[in-house]
Amino acid sequence: MKSPSATLSPQARRDLIEIIKWLAERNPDAAYASHNFLDDALGRLGDYPEIGFTREELADPPVQFLSMAGSPYILVYDADERPPLVLRVLHGARDLPELLQDD
Repeated sequence: MKSPSATLSPQARRDLIEIIKWLAERNPDAAYASHNFLDDALGRLGDYPEIGFTREELADPPVQFLSMAGSPYILVYDADERPPLVLRVLHGARDLPELLQDD
């Protein structure tokens, strides 16, 4: 039986809406592709919650990070939740320490 997909926190949903809106204004195909990358990543996280990596300088475990292959976005998630809970969806070029300091 397949595990449920990872879920999105309210903040991760806001992140995703902001990303999709920004991309849709500039490149609708990229917005669509990013949405598909995210769906795939959420499914993989549900099946394999430990596939991410820790960055203790950014967040204490059980928070992990997962780079979305073919995309500049990173999922920040709680690996101890079942299904895993995505806390943030962030562009890898942004200032992650600043964005995560209040989370």
